[in-house]
Amino acid sequence: MTDRVYPSSKPNGTTTTTTKTTAARGGATATATTTPNSRLPPPPRKTQIPNRHPDRPNPTTTNRRNRRRSRRGCFCLCCFWSILILILLLLIAAVAGCILYLLYHPHRPTFSIAALKISEFNLTTAADDTTHLTSALNLTISTRNPNKKIQFHYDPIAITCLSHETLIANGSFPDPLVSGPNNVSVIRSSLYANSMLLDTETVNQLRFHINNKKKPGLPLKILLDTSAQVKIESMKTKKVGIRIQCEGIHSLIPKNGGGKRRNSSSSSVVAVSAIVTDAKCKMDLRSKLRIWSLWYAKNNEFGP
Repeated sequence: MTDRVYPSSKPNGTTTTTTKTTAARGGATATATTTPNSRLPPPPRKTQIPNRHPDRPNPTTTNRRNRRRSRRGCFCLCCFWSILILILLLLIAAVAGCILYLLYHPHRPTFSIAALKISEFNLTTAADDTTHLTSALNLTISTRNPNKKIQFHYDPIAITCLSHETLIANGSFPDPLVSGPNNVSVIRSSLYANSMLLDTETVNQLRFHINNKKKPGLPLKILLDTSAQVKIESMKTKKVGIRIQCEGIHSLIPKNGGGKRRNSSSSSVVAVSAIVTDAKCKMDLRSKLRIWSLWYAKNNEFGP
C-alpha cells in the first residue's frame, strides 16, 4: 500500500513531494523526494517607489497634467481678452461714426459730364495693313460738394476715354483740386491718342459702329482715377484711391476725320459735340476694385 504526502498550502521556495511505500511482507518503508525544475524563470517582481503610499497618485504625472491645464487656461484667457478688446474697439468706432454723422451729415461728392467734344478721329491703314488711330478730345467735368463743413482734396487726376473697352484717348488734370463746402468745381482736360496701333477685330468693331445706319457714332465711357482726402474742420483723413466712371455718352465722328482743314488756309478745327444728357457718373473705392480684379483673375486663371 502506498501513501502520498502533499505539500503545505503555504508557499515555500522549494516544493518537495514525498512518496512513502510499505512492503506487504517485510514492513520495510521507502521514502522518495522530488524537487522542482530549477530551469524555470523566477516570477516577475513589482518595483515599488520607496516611501510612497500605494494609493497615492504619481507626482510626476500630476505635475504634467497641471502644466497642460495651466497652458490651456492661459491660451483661453488670451483669446478671451483679445476678442473683448476687439469688440470694444468696434463699439468705439461705431459710436464715433454715429457722432460724426449726427454732427456733420456727410454726403458723397457728385460728378457729371458737362461737355465732350471730338475734334479729330482718324483711322489710317498703312502699306503693311496695320491700322493706327489718331484722336483728340476736349472734356469738361463738374464736381459738386453738397456738405456744409467738409472739404474734399483731390490729387492729380488721370483721365481715360474708352469705347467698348477699347482705348480712344487719354489725358490728365495735373493740378491738385480742392472742393470746398457747398461748392461746384470744374475740371477741363484735353485727351489725345497719337498713331495708336489697333488690331483687326477692334478696327472692324469701331467701323461698324461709325457706319451704323440706325444709330451712327460711338458709345463712350470716361474713367477718372485719383486719390481723395476728406477734411473735417481741422481733422484730415488718410488718402483713399477712388475711380469715377461715367457712362451713357454717345458721339458722332467728325467728317473726314476732323482735324485741321487741308484745303483751307484757316487753322480752325471742326469739332463734334457728344450727347451727354444721359450720362451718369458713379464713384467707387479703388480697394474694392483691386479685390474684385484679384478674385476675377484667380477664378479665371486656368480658363473656363
